[in-house]
Amino acid sequence: MAAAVTTAILWASAFVVIRDAAPHFSAGALAEGRLLSGAAALLLLLGLRREGLPGRGAWPGIIGSGVLWFGGYMVVLNWGEKLVDAGTAAMLVNIGPILIALLGGWLLQEGFPPRLMLGLGVSFAGAIVVGVSTSGSGSSSVLGIGLCVLAAITYAAGVVLQKPALKHGSALQVTTFGCVIGAVATLPFSGQLVADLQTAPLSSTIGMVYLGLFPTALAFYTWAYALSRTTAGRMGATTYVVPALVLLMSWLFLGEVPAALTLVGGALCLLGVAVARSKNSSKNSSGSTSPASPVRLTRTRTDGDVI
Repeated sequence: MAAAVTTAILWASAFVVIRDAAPHFSAGALAEGRLLSGAAALLLLLGLRREGLPGRGAWPGIIGSGVLWFGGYMVVLNWGEKLVDAGTAAMLVNIGPILIALLGGWLLQEGFPPRLMLGLGVSFAGAIVVGVSTSGSGSSSVLGIGLCVLAAITYAAGVVLQKPALKHGSALQVTTFGCVIGAVATLPFSGQLVADLQTAPLSSTIGMVYLGLFPTALAFYTWAYALSRTTAGRMGATTYVVPALVLLMSWLFLGEVPAALTLVGGALCLLGVAVARSKNSSKNSSGSTSPASPVRLTRTRTDGDVI
């Protein structure tokens, strides 16, 4: 739980920091700078802990999540948010946790627990309310909407691919090499990154490094740690805490007072997470009620035979 909360707080902070850094970096350059910073920190930590390489069975999931989630998701989302307003982007990207639950239930055989599906529905409704209340009045770009949907798909696919990899490697190993692969995938944007660094203000560059060290390196590590100890569906549902935290941080650090409707949406997000992560004490870990096991009674006669 502590790892999941750490991830949610740091991912929420990323939305606030991106508002300063994104205007001065192209979508690909911001993603590459963020991933390079995160990969450097993770490789240093991996070396200090001497964990080495993960098992062979982890690599398909590491490569898949590295390309789709670390690399593709960050580039596509940065690009999409330049074409649509933040509220629309938030609504579309929040399709991701629902896709994670569906893919996890199907491909990872996690099933479809009723409380998880109900919680996802409540949280998604809250995300829609937040999105509607914060959307701009202008029309959204068709390309931007498509990119945000693609971001949700790559996010969900990356999580589902990462889950099996954690059976063959530690959370640090899977996160480190996933981030490295994502950084390699964004190397074509190196020219843009160099050019943007020459013109971006120092505060934006520091913001990009912060995104790499904390919302990427630390938050993805704590995410993988928590994911290795629960289902992909429940972890995906936990990310619905992020919109509510973003509202609070924007209020505290940017002076953006949320509207009443926005607060209602944030409350629904939190309620949905609570429902999704709750457990039915009358059920076992597989989600089905355990019938009482028949008891076999025995009695020993005086002659030693068992009845």
